[in-house]
Amino acid sequence: MPETMRAIEITQPGGPDVLQLTERPMPQAGPGQVVLKVAFAGVNRPDALQRAGMYAPPPTASDLPGLEASGEVVALGAGVSDLRIGDLVCALLPGGGYAEYVATPAAHCLPVPKGMGMKEAACLPETFFTVWSNVFMRGGLKAGERFLVHGGSSGIGTTAIQLAHVKGARVFATAGTDAKCAACAELGAEAAINYRDMDFVDVMQAEGGADLILDMVGGGYIPRNLKALAEDGRLVQIAFLQGPKAEVNFATLMTRRLTMTGSTLRPQSDLAKARIAQELRREVWPLLESGQVAPVMDSSYTLDQASEAHARMETSGHIGKIVLSVGG
Repeated sequence: MPETMRAIEITQPGGPDVLQLTERPMPQAGPGQVVLKVAFAGVNRPDALQRAGMYAPPPTASDLPGLEASGEVVALGAGVSDLRIGDLVCALLPGGGYAEYVATPAAHCLPVPKGMGMKEAACLPETFFTVWSNVFMRGGLKAGERFLVHGGSSGIGTTAIQLAHVKGARVFATAGTDAKCAACAELGAEAAINYRDMDFVDVMQAEGGADLILDMVGGGYIPRNLKALAEDGRLVQIAFLQGPKAEVNFATLMTRRLTMTGSTLRPQSDLAKARIAQELRREVWPLLESGQVAPVMDSSYTLDQASEAHARMETSGHIGKIVLSVGG
């Protein structure tokens, strides 16, 4: 293997133009880790937050952006027995995905689903780990329940709609254009709410309230989400595009027996992420291989076009996932 690799670094906090191509030393596989030769890397909102100086990587992680990738295993660290050199996998990364090579825990790697290309596989880890752990493991969504997901046309949203639909839930989604609402409906949402024209609170109250809401907006949406919940409903918060603070009347939670929870993925322990990976392999990978669920693709850019990929994401005009082609 080469001694150096091409990578995209954040030169300083700022807009998309601070992403620059550079050369870095090759990563090494520590105990329990593998090194992947990256084929494609997913582009996600946390990457943009890190670029803007608002989401620092953990102390032990690479400072390079990139939280998911597909690629070929080219090196094994001590203690790795479940993977072999040459295996094709997709992986949840602690960072460093915007590069030709990346190191990650072997337990966070999953096989590329049968029949799926490397480009599509690169879109799976960040969104599927996030959706499965929050909607099903933490939120406890069950068949027949009413499920509302905000940002239905995003990578998280398109994944959540499909998984909830195939698991038998009644799915509702919000989006900001008629085209995005149409995309949500095609994926399995029985009602797609254009938030510029309709109030999701009114829609959900007319249906009896949502049993579960997945929200990444925050801010003023938080008290509105509580109004939109059914009795004993659950609100799961995974991001705060409008800020993390809101005034909430906790008497409402008590009298209506509501639950507020949430999580972020990156700070969780390696063991916690490994457990999510195990559930995904058992519960979700068969759905991907049978074609019942699939990543929704928006666009692809080369590694040296990372700034253009971020600019595309920040227009919020995309539907589904954006990827970087690295060695694919």
